[in-house]
Amino acid sequence: MIDLSTRWLGLKLKHPIVPGASPLVDDLDTVKQLEDAGASAITMHSLFEEQLVAEQLAAHRFLDGSADAFAEAPSWLPSTGDFKLGPDAYLEQVSRIRRAVDLPVIGSLNGTTPGGWLKYAKLIEQAGAHALELNLYDLPGDPGVPGADVEHQQLDVIRQVQESIRIPVAVKLSPFYSSLPAFVAKLEHVGVAGIVLFNRLYQPDIDIETLSLKRVLHLSDRSELLLRLRWLAILSPHTRMTLACSGGVHDPVDVVKALMAGAQVTQVVSALLETGPQMIALLLDGLRRFLEEHEYTSVAQLSGSMNLARCPDPSGYERTNYVKLLQSWHGGA
Repeated sequence: MIDLSTRWLGLKLKHPIVPGASPLVDDLDTVKQLEDAGASAITMHSLFEEQLVAEQLAAHRFLDGSADAFAEAPSWLPSTGDFKLGPDAYLEQVSRIRRAVDLPVIGSLNGTTPGGWLKYAKLIEQAGAHALELNLYDLPGDPGVPGADVEHQQLDVIRQVQESIRIPVAVKLSPFYSSLPAFVAKLEHVGVAGIVLFNRLYQPDIDIETLSLKRVLHLSDRSELLLRLRWLAILSPHTRMTLACSGGVHDPVDVVKALMAGAQVTQVVSALLETGPQMIALLLDGLRRFLEEHEYTSVAQLSGSMNLARCPDPSGYERTNYVKLLQSWHGGA
């Protein structure tokens, strides 16, 4: 009998395939379909710092009684109508999902600056979440702010979250750090339980006719998995935190690769949005079949088996791989 179980954020999951943060959680029937398809946990989409600040400013404006109070806010904050679930509805949805399914529920906050919005970490815990994913989506654009200051601010946010709740915290990162392993080590030092690799940074496009920026949403594809594999393989031998792969998982082979590189769980979003909840069952069946055919006894045996410390050719993850690939090209000029 193959043991498919794994551990994520101190939680024992029945297998490593987890729906990642997405709008699917806004509909309770869809959440139940994810459970029926075999999901091992439910990850909420994020409450955004900008969303919570906008709500607070709206309340202040109402209490102030002035139509001009905080008039500049719309220029840098999204409308509260841009979010399907407001803060109160979000907390209620966490509670409803807890009551409706027999799965761990992971809440999510998205922000970058210390502030009053962080009180929602405690409220998400009180609503029943088993863990919290803190999504660090930052885009520093000020040339006067050095990278060390950006990292210090992010660590400050994480410390505040850690101090306010008792449930485990995962941090979802971008790949854009001067030394990702060093920053991950700092996260472990402040008590973070898990790392999610990586946040997908959505890029604006330019409409050359209207001279405006366009918001463009592209779902992930399998090519995005390669960046995750490299960093999972590099980080997994050097941390006791559990690791999640997020982005590029569309096929059972992708699940196997992410686990081999060092992940304990794989988060799936785009494949679910494209195919529906039944994608969980397809991925799980494919993983089970691979383990049986290759005589693995457990997911734990597979996890990290091809990371930097254990793979036959570690140079494949390092700079040497870049040099060899460039020298291998023999096409026409």
